[in-house]
Amino acid sequence: MENNRIKIDEIKVKGILTKSNLPVCDYSVNPYVGCLHGCKYCYASFMKRFTGHTEDWGKFVDIKYWEPIKNPHKFDGKSMFIGSVTDPYQPLESKYKRTRTLLEELQGSDVSISIATRSDLILRDIDLIKTFKNVRVSWSINTLDDEFRKDMDLSVNIDRRIECMKKFHEAGIRTTCFISPIFPGITDVKAIIKKCKDYCNLVWLEN
Repeated sequence: MENNRIKIDEIKVKGILTKSNLPVCDYSVNPYVGCLHGCKYCYASFMKRFTGHTEDWGKFVDIKYWEPIKNPHKFDGKSMFIGSVTDPYQPLESKYKRTRTLLEELQGSDVSISIATRSDLILRDIDLIKTFKNVRVSWSINTLDDEFRKDMDLSVNIDRRIECMKKFHEAGIRTTCFISPIFPGITDVKAIIKKCKDYCNLVWLEN
């Protein structure tokens, strides 16, 4: 359907887990194709080459539906990265709950989970996320200047991201401040670290 010039489709997929060559995980997991945050610098826009989308990046989302995971223990000891080419907590997640559905299907397993987001919608699922023994959540922060952020992406403002990180940290969930991308002359790495250091267990930097 068309929604304010944004193309939203519901699609059926054979599975939601993709074996990954990334050094950080065994499986990459993306409950959506595309992302309404529409970050101007997003590397994931390359996905258009494989999906056939002609819309601008940030102007389309495919919502994935898959057969339920019947045996989550199959993934015991494995690692999953949720959000490698989409934000699993972009605004549509509030309605479609595909990321939440995935986490519910994985309940009881001993899988290691990393979630990457720019959103504070993830707070909705904090109690669910806490049930996993090995879980980490990262927030992308590349500036403390929210006017610059507004020109770069449509996700929630920086203060909301940091406040969300704080709440997860206080809940005993491992958190990461992901400083990416670094804009030369604009991204103040030291200032971001100083702002977030009390609320994160790890700082990642990407050049």
